[in-house]
Amino acid sequence: MAEGALFDLVKKVLEVVGSLALQEIKLAHGVKADLENLKSTVSTIKDVLLDAEKKAGDSVAVKGWLEKLKDVLHDADDVLDDFSTEALQRKMMAGNKMTKEVRIFFSSSNQLAFSLKMGHRIKATRERLDVITNEMMKFSFIKGSIEPQVKNRDRETYSFVLQDEVIGREDDKQEIIKFLLHTNVEDDVSIIPIVGIGGLGKTTLAQLIYNDENVEAHFKPKLWICVSDNFDVKQIVKQIVIQILESLKEERQKENLDNLQNHLDVKQIAEQNLESLKEVRHEESLENLQKHLRKNLNGKKYFLVLDDVWNEDRDKWLLLKNLLVGGARGSRILITTRSENVAKITATNSWYSLKGLPREKAWSLFVKMAFEHSQEPTKKFLEIGNKIVEKCDGLPLAIRTIGSLLYLKTSEIEWQSFLDNELLKIGQQENKISSTLKLSYDHLPPHLKQCFAYCRLFPKDDRIDVYTLINLWVAQGFIVLVGPKQRFEDVGKKYFMELLWRSFFQDVENDEWGNIKSCKMHDLMHDLASLVSGTESAVLNSSGENDIEKVRHVSFNFMDSPMQFSTPIPNGRKIHTVLVFNLWWNLGNLNCDAFISNCKYLRALNLSNLRLLVVPRSIGKLKHLRYLNLSRNGIKILPNSITKMLNLQTLILQDCASLTELPKGIKKLVNLRFLDMTGCSYELTNMPLEIEHLTCLETILPGVVVRMAGSGGENGQLALKTKLSSQLAIFAGSGASCCGSYKKKKAKSNGGRSQLKELHNLGGKLIIEELGHGKDEVRECKDANLKDKQHLQHLLLEWLYVSRWDAESEFYYEMLLEGLQPHPNLKRLELWDYMGVRIPSWVSSLTNLVRFQLYDNKRLQHLPPLNQLPFLKFLSLYEMEALEYISDEDSVSNVLGASSSSSSSSSSSKTPFFPSLSSLRLYDCPKLKGWWRNEPHHLLLPSFPPSLSELYIRNCPHLTSMPLIPDLTVSHIYGCPLLRLHEGNSEDCPK
Repeated sequence: MAEGALFDLVKKVLEVVGSLALQEIKLAHGVKADLENLKSTVSTIKDVLLDAEKKAGDSVAVKGWLEKLKDVLHDADDVLDDFSTEALQRKMMAGNKMTKEVRIFFSSSNQLAFSLKMGHRIKATRERLDVITNEMMKFSFIKGSIEPQVKNRDRETYSFVLQDEVIGREDDKQEIIKFLLHTNVEDDVSIIPIVGIGGLGKTTLAQLIYNDENVEAHFKPKLWICVSDNFDVKQIVKQIVIQILESLKEERQKENLDNLQNHLDVKQIAEQNLESLKEVRHEESLENLQKHLRKNLNGKKYFLVLDDVWNEDRDKWLLLKNLLVGGARGSRILITTRSENVAKITATNSWYSLKGLPREKAWSLFVKMAFEHSQEPTKKFLEIGNKIVEKCDGLPLAIRTIGSLLYLKTSEIEWQSFLDNELLKIGQQENKISSTLKLSYDHLPPHLKQCFAYCRLFPKDDRIDVYTLINLWVAQGFIVLVGPKQRFEDVGKKYFMELLWRSFFQDVENDEWGNIKSCKMHDLMHDLASLVSGTESAVLNSSGENDIEKVRHVSFNFMDSPMQFSTPIPNGRKIHTVLVFNLWWNLGNLNCDAFISNCKYLRALNLSNLRLLVVPRSIGKLKHLRYLNLSRNGIKILPNSITKMLNLQTLILQDCASLTELPKGIKKLVNLRFLDMTGCSYELTNMPLEIEHLTCLETILPGVVVRMAGSGGENGQLALKTKLSSQLAIFAGSGASCCGSYKKKKAKSNGGRSQLKELHNLGGKLIIEELGHGKDEVRECKDANLKDKQHLQHLLLEWLYVSRWDAESEFYYEMLLEGLQPHPNLKRLELWDYMGVRIPSWVSSLTNLVRFQLYDNKRLQHLPPLNQLPFLKFLSLYEMEALEYISDEDSVSNVLGASSSSSSSSSSSKTPFFPSLSSLRLYDCPKLKGWWRNEPHHLLLPSFPPSLSELYIRNCPHLTSMPLIPDLTVSHIYGCPLLRLHEGNSEDCPK
């Protein structure tokens, strides 16, 4: 357990002991008594645990006691998970009491054996806890159920800095000063936070700004308050008032020297000021303090630095802010913080994200710290130094600390040794780095501490997939749901974002919807994770010096240290996580089986990229497993034994290109919530997935395909499409489910409607294909209840091709699409081969839509209003043979909000529409004439927004006009002889 995070494990144990699942198992009377005693003992420990963790930093004895407690609690958690798994297994088998296997399982002798076995283990665990409780008495811990505030670590900051000592921050300084001195600001007091990880030099930058001569001349008074972790509004106000009075005192003393004639008056004012200072220092009433504040601040253009702010309580901030608004217009507050949360609640407009030093500046700082001024370093010193600076990633604190350390090492051998052996441990060895970054960790709540510490299992400098990270957190029980409608994925993303805002992660990459898909950890943050995880986790190497007696989580990084697996893993019974990274040679199934054979309580297992041909038999015995990654292996069949892993939540089979089938009993995995089969489409033909049983499913990658087969096709024949592939398919209708080539096999089915209806938490991508136009399908589509699936991001609907057509068919096409209305959260909508004349008005209600694509909708004549969709970036219309106008509005005046007769309107008043549109594609629309039916002179047309950068128009021979278009990055127009473009390009289009 990560340092300071034991409290969450205690809560988890108490929760499981009191769960309904445990109460449903028939236990001997003595076992029940031991469980009650265990619960009571853990509750007693919980009452003093926060105080114990607080004192552990100053007491080796307390730290040792916590280590023993942690070990016992983990073992208790394993025992209780056996109970929970047993309860789940009985619940699953109760539905089929006819089989011999079920009769044996529910026999009295079998249940008695389980009760006796578990009784011995519970008793042994309780006795260990009793010993720990007795030891606890000698520490005199204080009871308390509220997590205390982190103590001030005496990290006092100050406003003075030698400008010559600062390298590489001049540009940052000037940019912020430009904002501070900017006069065109409506607010009386403007606030700008500087945000960045610990050690970047936020305080140093603030000091440079504070002491700048332009700032000095512009503001009076200037105030510097080191807030640190104790955001006490009363104390902050008191410090501000004291600083104001002290600065007045200095001014009076100066005036006393400069103006001897008024010596008595100045002296009297100074004495009054001194009395006020004494009064404020002893004042404890916020009401009286705020009176002093207003008296001394009102009407003055002040500059206040609040350094090292941690408080994320918006109410506290607003209380302080309201007390500071009395200054003159142009007053400024500069905040330094590591947390984007703090920046969000404090910034007037935006904040300044401080980055690492550029390479040239970083090197200059290193040279200044590491070499004698008169010393001319050798080529070898420079070579090693450059490698060290590269490792520091522009972090000034790291460069300064390491440079200072190397300043005392005078030989090339010492420098080389530091690079090869000590640099990776610098976060643990150097107090300046570890204490600075660890302060960020100390301010985390317990649930985030364990999430962050777990990240040390990932290799340094690797990109971390956010889905993978969240799923591993879930597997370890780190993610806690507090409401029945919450999803693990959503709460996990919230945890991740909280760590990102606090600068524990960096270099994020986004997907097409703006969701963060991957990130990196700064090397020093990785060192911090290693430091705080202690004996909880280990990255095993080839040195043989791996003490894993108390380790619960292990990873192997073969990129850094080629090694052989130890078989089996030493002390494997305690291991909860095994992750294998960067292994590019064949481990072999026998080695893999032996490797994990004794890891009975494994929760997470990553065996990706091991070139396995079959799934190791040992995996079927891992009944506690929650996360299994078998990606990029040569396996052909998933064995039925996997269906016995009832706790499994995440199954990743990415790029298992040889996989041909999944086990028939996969519906038993009732806790499965994440399934990734991306790249499994080539050989996979048997997908017996009765998906309605998997009601916990949240994410299926790359997406779900529902096939509405057997209705509407000409002569009953199915017209299969090849453009959809690599999707998990639910074959709804007369066929079975399959993937990839979608080979049809006869099978019983309840239809797609029942399978989709129960998947309330389904997110990601959903494809419903082979839609028909019959009355039964209209009912099925309504029953699918897409409107309530708020986590869906991408919906693709595809209809069967029909050669015969009548008015009844048109009616059912439109009714069917009406019944498939998605939730407004949808980001992408695609319609293929739709044969209705109109599209339902619900499209206009998709206010989060980013991408809208229509393909081969030959009879479509009317589109709903789209121009007010605020986030629509991509609009594509392909092969719309009947479409004459894109907007169903009678006139452009409905968009402009004014009469089209106002022909004198100037170009400056043209109203932008489609506010976010960046790409427009119009292909093969032979009847398309324009945007609106009644378009006025082109000078009245609205303008596309400046965000439009791509325009593709092809084979639209009757198109005559378009909304006004700004300068484009990409423009391809072909086969539009009548089209004239205005504003940017008035040339005729290619014919």
